[in-house]
Amino acid sequence: MSERRHTVTVNVGGVPIGSAHPVVVQSMTNTDTADAEGTAIQIAQLVRAGSELVRVTVNTREAAAAIPEIVARLAEVGLSVPIVGDFHYNGHILLREFPETARLLAKYRINPGNVGAGQQHDVNFATMIEVAKEFGKPVRIGVNWGSLDQQVLARLMDANTAQGSPKSGTDVMIDAMVVSALESARYAEALGLPHDRIIISVKVSSAPELWQVYRQLAPLCDYPLHLGLTEAGMGMKGMVASSVALTPLLVDGIGDTIRVSLTPEPGASRKLEVEVAQQILQSIGLRQFLPQVTSCPGCGRTTSTFFQALAQKIQDYIRDTMPEWKVKYPGVEEMQVAVMGCVVNGPGESKHANIGISLPGTGEDPRAPVYQDGKLLTTLKGPRIAEDFQELMERYVEARYGQAEPVGS
Repeated sequence: MSERRHTVTVNVGGVPIGSAHPVVVQSMTNTDTADAEGTAIQIAQLVRAGSELVRVTVNTREAAAAIPEIVARLAEVGLSVPIVGDFHYNGHILLREFPETARLLAKYRINPGNVGAGQQHDVNFATMIEVAKEFGKPVRIGVNWGSLDQQVLARLMDANTAQGSPKSGTDVMIDAMVVSALESARYAEALGLPHDRIIISVKVSSAPELWQVYRQLAPLCDYPLHLGLTEAGMGMKGMVASSVALTPLLVDGIGDTIRVSLTPEPGASRKLEVEVAQQILQSIGLRQFLPQVTSCPGCGRTTSTFFQALAQKIQDYIRDTMPEWKVKYPGVEEMQVAVMGCVVNGPGESKHANIGISLPGTGEDPRAPVYQDGKLLTTLKGPRIAEDFQELMERYVEARYGQAEPVGS
């Protein structure tokens, strides 16, 4: 894995992004922001799932007016998270009309393709930058291929046509995204916004184009980069597309903050996008968020679903318990747990984990050896194997991680 590419550090509401700091996980609400109660509830769910920044749409006066109440509601339940305002078309109006909202938002997302046409483009953009300067806020220059600045695209298309060996339309579009992002960032600096208050993103919805545009952009600047597909899709498709798109860039050291843009199932929780983002970072060794549970896929030797149910129960228990564990047991997120289904790989994988259990496969002796730090700890049997293993895991966590100074003490 490559070392992280050098970038400056941008402070977003107390969360450092860039340089050698950990890659930050962020998410976005899909509530009507004008519904302060509903939006605050969803933000709280995302934060408790592990989102370190949460972006909200600020598209109407009612939405802008709701931000102070949203912040207050979160404070009432003891949550403080940087909230990012997502502005398109009328951000220059809303940020001026609602100064308290401008003050409370931790960052403004500005899309250069949606700030106005012609002369109004620069005027509206400058207004938003002036507000950011006034309140000391960073901005994300967020370029999307679906809303690319048409003036920049037309300029590069004309130049491409005039060349003897013109590029493809896709390559020109990639060029235009990079040019739009860098020209906008430099214009913001010319207006007086400090260099260390700018983050850039250049988002597309296809993995190969995402690799191309970020690899083209990264060597040209030292601004922190926000990674993500514009639209990853729903369910398995969205999770796989996001993993395929983000992993090669992160492995190359490109990317300082990420968002996985999943379409949720109707009525489903939004927190899956946070969990997928965390798992991407954890799977490639960039961050640890919670203990990793290794479990086998099962085969003809494991016709019982017992080990599958135990693996799911342990995984759910760990995720549900992590908010408490993080406070009481610093470092517990590094723990490795194994729940295996038969004698073939079970003992070996269990020995490699901090604590692991090798359950009996079909036809095997109905005993389950438990290994702790590579050594046989005990052998479980009977109807309470699941409960007994969970108790052993709890004891291990307390003994191994309970000696450290609690977080926040």
